[in-house]
Amino acid sequence: MDKIIIFDTTLRDGEQCPGASMNNNEKLEMARQLASLGVDVIEAGFPVSSPGDFEGVKSVAKNVKGPAICGLARSIAKDIDAAYNAVKYSKRPRIHVFLATSKIHMKYKLKKAEDEILKLAVSAVKYARKKCDDVEFSPEDASRTERGFLHKVVESVIAAGARTVNIPDTVGYSTPYEFGAIIKGIKENVPDINKCVISVHCHNDLGLGVANSLAAVLNGARQVECTMNGLGERAGNASLEEIVMAIKTRNDVFKGLYTNVNTREIYKTSRLVSKLTGMVVQPNKAIVGANAFAHESGIHQDGILKERITYEIMKPQDVGVGGTQLVLGKHSGRHAFQERLKSLGYTLDGDQLETAFDRFKELADKKKSIYDGDLEAIVDEEISRIPEEFRLLHFRITSGDDIKPAANIKLGCHNKVLEATSSGDGPVDACYKAIDKITGMGGKLLDYQIRSVTSGKDAIGEVSVKIGTKGRVVSGRGSSTDIIEASIKAYINAVNKLAYKTR
Repeated sequence: MDKIIIFDTTLRDGEQCPGASMNNNEKLEMARQLASLGVDVIEAGFPVSSPGDFEGVKSVAKNVKGPAICGLARSIAKDIDAAYNAVKYSKRPRIHVFLATSKIHMKYKLKKAEDEILKLAVSAVKYARKKCDDVEFSPEDASRTERGFLHKVVESVIAAGARTVNIPDTVGYSTPYEFGAIIKGIKENVPDINKCVISVHCHNDLGLGVANSLAAVLNGARQVECTMNGLGERAGNASLEEIVMAIKTRNDVFKGLYTNVNTREIYKTSRLVSKLTGMVVQPNKAIVGANAFAHESGIHQDGILKERITYEIMKPQDVGVGGTQLVLGKHSGRHAFQERLKSLGYTLDGDQLETAFDRFKELADKKKSIYDGDLEAIVDEEISRIPEEFRLLHFRITSGDDIKPAANIKLGCHNKVLEATSSGDGPVDACYKAIDKITGMGGKLLDYQIRSVTSGKDAIGEVSVKIGTKGRVVSGRGSSTDIIEASIKAYINAVNKLAYKTR
């Protein structure tokens, strides 16, 4: 087995994504989670860039155990000093030195010739090695660097003491076949290449960051630099979760290769990155997107219910996701519909199932999202025909900014009129407390939502509630042009379901 070193640069390159910066406490929280994830190296920042970043890297080096802690530095003494002074507190410090080597960068950015670049690179690595045994060097924009010169730079920095040589596709310009050939060319043309680890750092400007990284792995790279959620400059970096799961899932292709990543921590880590940076993960994002293990198509749902591997190449649990989601919508079939009803406690077949399924399809053409409450309403109204244990006869409320809201409720129950009065934090709360007094079925209000069904000042309002009691949760819905009345109807609807299910 051959280990692929996972070098996470979420805290450095990922944080360079506009709007994704983190304060020092957030960096430390993120670094601890990356350690739990099992990454081998954490590039914690660019220490010389600001006093804040220096302190952030220093804090990570002092407090996070397990991974090597790395600081980035240009090929300048003050950068290398700052990087070392920040990471030296780690048991496994690393200095990552970089210098551009492509003709474009040498001409327009650095304004230096090849021989000057070569001297600077060697000098920087030697200086870094005096401070730290673990030195990595990156020829920036390597994928656009002239191949002969790239080989010469790599050979020289290895001789100067670099333990890792990273080949960056800095602007996401390369393609998998080409990038794989670059790595292969380095292995074939650089003396002593086996004395160091070949690393790759791919950006995603053409959407090929992960593909290029994996092509490099197949051609001999043994470290991959990546970020959680693919966060990073411009279109981002190669996604850590995609690289790790590709190697794990396609072990027939990546034979004998493995990572130390605890994949069950992937989803948790993804959510933390999203929370700390404010960068929302797109629903269709591979591995960690909301739809990554969700199925709406009837054909897919039928296959999943018969055998998961028909449409899922990974187990959701393997990346820390709770399980497969069968999303009910207009593309769903009877099999998924019936299974969802079973999970809600309803067993239907024959004409009952057909009637309910037809009603579901009608609703799905009108709504993008079908919730369990919608399904319960379909079954309750059209199939189960749950008897109205309680029905609203009358209500009266008093409310204002100078009095405590109160409600008087009258309900009909088996030819009897039941009445109660209660006060509350607001008119709806007062009504619900009065209903609880009458029915004795009161539970905890878990959710309350209101929306306008139609437009205009006289719009019909629809209220949806969820109440829970004794380990059971039921939903209720009600509508009226009077929001208070709609709220009362929704609550009574839920109470009637509780009464029906306890029989």
